[in-house]
Order: sequence, then structure tokens, then C-alpha cells
Amino acid sequence: MDRVDLTPPTRAVGSRADAYATAPLLNCLLREVAEPLPAAGERRVHRLPSGRLLRVRAGRRPAEPEVHRAGAWYPLGHTELVKLVADELRRHTGLPGGDLPAEMIDSREAVAALLAARERTAAPQDPYLRSEQCLLTGHPYHPAPKARGGGPVATWLPYAPEAHARFPLVLLGVREDQVAEEGDTRALDAVGTAPPGYRLLPAHPWQLALVARDLAPALADGRLVRLGTTAFDAWPTAAVRTVYEPRRDLFLKFSLDVRITNDIRRLWRHDLDGLRRTDQAASHAFAAMDRPAAWLSDRGYRTAVFAFEELAVLVRDGLRGHLLPGATPLLAAGLAEDFDGSPLAEAADPDAWWQAYLRQVVPPALTAFDEHGVVLEAHLQNTLVAVDAAGTPVQALFRDAEGAKLLPDVSRAAGWERLVYCLIVNHLGEIAATLAEHHPGLDPWPAVRRELARHDLPEIPALLTSPTLPGKTNLLLRWTGADGADARYLPLPNPLTVPVPP
Repeated sequence: MDRVDLTPPTRAVGSRADAYATAPLLNCLLREVAEPLPAAGERRVHRLPSGRLLRVRAGRRPAEPEVHRAGAWYPLGHTELVKLVADELRRHTGLPGGDLPAEMIDSREAVAALLAARERTAAPQDPYLRSEQCLLTGHPYHPAPKARGGGPVATWLPYAPEAHARFPLVLLGVREDQVAEEGDTRALDAVGTAPPGYRLLPAHPWQLALVARDLAPALADGRLVRLGTTAFDAWPTAAVRTVYEPRRDLFLKFSLDVRITNDIRRLWRHDLDGLRRTDQAASHAFAAMDRPAAWLSDRGYRTAVFAFEELAVLVRDGLRGHLLPGATPLLAAGLAEDFDGSPLAEAADPDAWWQAYLRQVVPPALTAFDEHGVVLEAHLQNTLVAVDAAGTPVQALFRDAEGAKLLPDVSRAAGWERLVYCLIVNHLGEIAATLAEHHPGLDPWPAVRRELARHDLPEIPALLTSPTLPGKTNLLLRWTGADGADARYLPLPNPLTVPVPP
């Protein structure tokens, strides 16, 4: 593992960190509790629940917040913005907000540490890895997208994808009578050698440090043994707890007892128990599609019975068996983040590029839902878009059986709402906004309407005429202490509706 430089951030890095952390917090505040007031120009005024006025520089990433007091506008730094948001939400909800204000500050401090580390670390040359490791903003509508559990920087920075980290995995041996597994886990046996009577279990070093005290008895009595580390480095992907080893074309997903966005990122037993059923349904759906779209199967998991969730590791399909010849996969979230070399920014014909993108991404998600009852969590971090040598999208690959849902486990109406949020609001909305930002004058939504209208789902006509779309309320969800999986939505203006001529 490369040594991670923990030099404190400079003043310039601090200013950039403020900007990165302020944008998603403002997005949440303005979406969920603020009232926009009529105004023109780049600076927009909003009324907050207390009656205070907030002015921001508008755009995909709002900036430069100012609050109105005593007849004048006063700028707010990130710390002051957190205080303002906390005060507004206490008034609005009557609830104290728990740890969320501290998480907002932690998220900003994490960004500063990541920016400082990036000044001394080169991004990976491989465009796929670069797209996975570029997310300094992260979720654009979360109040604390980069919070890392509040721990010291030294505990998490060596494993941060945004710092272009790579590191060996820890190898454990689990006594054979203490192994729990399901599905195809043969790839795990190829990453090292276990002694007789033991099975190999790779572990994420950060997670191992987090649960070290709980594992001490098993290490003492021989149920668990340490076997060193892998002879190779793994690269953390955008999900943080999922890593990729390019030479073996191997994805491994671990438990990580850290809150990232809305959830503690542990592989929970109830999710693992239903994983094979969900994954098999998704695999069947994509196998039945006559198109290049692919599903990256979560093949199976292995763990120890005495630390079932803590040490669970999931084996996911690699890329090579699914990619079209000559195609380069890119993380959709990386396209929205504008990583170096993004084909979105460089598209010579943005409208044609966008139509090609929609042809790859939209049909598989709608077909999986309508014909196979699989609700993909087709948001930006679960979708890879492969491009040809010219940068044109030619294939979509979807992942994460843990986040997918099946009908009728959820109702069709609830599944459709989830799909619309993930695919349209979270995913296409962000890519469309990024495209329009790079190519002024382009209206990306007519192409989305045309693509959706090609599909004969009973929900499509209402989608294209509804005045609103569902927007997830991550700020209120976290402030009120709701379960991270308990999505709550508020109505957002629907850009798919065709304006009625005067």
C-alpha cells in the first residue's frame, strides 16, 4: 500500500472544500424546505421556514450562500450554513437532529483531507478506475455525502477511493466448521492459500480494525487465523466498501461498519438471506433481453458464523465477460462529476451522444421492471456506461442485487416510484444537467421523452404528463432519524411534461 500523506490541508484547499461541501447541502435545503421566490439572474432568493431569506448563486451546484439581515446580505461559510440549516430544521420539525450537524462538518473535513491527498497522488490511468475514484462531490442531494464516521483521517484515508487509494486485502483463515457461505465463492480461494482445515476469507483492513475487539476471542481459540495480506492491491470503487482487482477482474464487496450517506454499510444478514433470489431474478431478466445490456451478478458470499455480518464478503461478476469488444466502461456518477477525460464533456454532437446514452440505459431498466418484475436501483453509482473508441455510449451494465427489489415483494406502484426516482431523477436528471452545462443551448429532455414514449408500459403516459416527479428527501430523512432504506419523497417539477402553448 502506498504511504498516505496526512499533511494538513492548505488555506486554498479549505476554500475548495467549503465549496464542495456547500453545494449538496444547499441542494438539499432548497429542495426540501425552502420556498423559491420570483427572481431573475444567477442569484436566486428563497424563503426558509423561519421566514429568513437565503440567496445563492443558482446552478447544478449552488454556491455562495448569503442570508439577509438588517437590510443587507451576509455571506455564509460552510460552518455558518450548517448552523443555519440546523436552526431551520429544529424549527421546522421540532426535532434536534441527532448527529447530523456533526456529520455535515465531518463531510466537509473529509473533503479537505481528500483534496490535500490528491495534490500528492496521481489519478489512475485506467479510465474506468478514474471514473470510480473521482467523486469529490458524491451524492449531489445529500447533506453529508463524504462523512466517514467521524474517525481520525488516518483511519480512513488509506482506503478512500477519492484519494486514489489502493491497498492489499487482509487474508484470514476460518476454520471449516465455522464457515457460512452461499452461491459461487470459488474466486475467494484463488486470492491466497489457507492452511489445512481452514477456508480463505479476505477482509477489508478498515473493517478489520473496526471490529478487532469482537474478533479477539475467535483469534485466540483458533476459529480464525491471520494469514498475512494479498500479493496484489485492490482499488476501492465509488461505493467505498467495494473493491476491484483489475488483473483478476474481481469485485469484492465487504461489510463496513461506518455510516456512509444514509446507512451503516454492513452486509446485513436479512439482505444476504434474500440475495441469491434477487440476483437470480435479475440475471434471468438480462439473459432474456436481446440487447447488449448486462447485469453484474452478485455470485455468492462467504463469512464466519461467529461474525456473520462483520466479516461477510460478496463476490461480484467482473467486467470482461460482459463488455462488448473494444468498449470502455465508465461509472455514470463519474460522468456527472466530470472526471478527467469524460466523453460527455468532449462530445462533438451532444444531442447524438445523449440519444445513444438513453438507448443503452433506459430500455433495460424498463424491461426488467415490466417484463420480469425486477426493480433495479439504477442510480448513478449502480450504472456503468461503456463507450466505444469515439466516446459514444454502446452498452449499459447494472449492479447491486442488495439494492434491487422484486415484485410483488413491493407493490408495482411502489416499485415504479422507486425506479422513477433512481433512473429519472437521480440518474438521468444529473447526466442531463451536466450535459446542458457543458453544451449551452441543449435541451436534453425532449430526447428523454421520446425514449420513454417508445416503451409500452401502462405507467409511461402518466409519467410524461404528471406535473411532478418523486424526489428523495435525504436531509429530512437523516434529520428525523428515519431508516436509511425508508425512502421518503416530495414532489419535484417534472421536466418531462411538454409545455402547453399559450
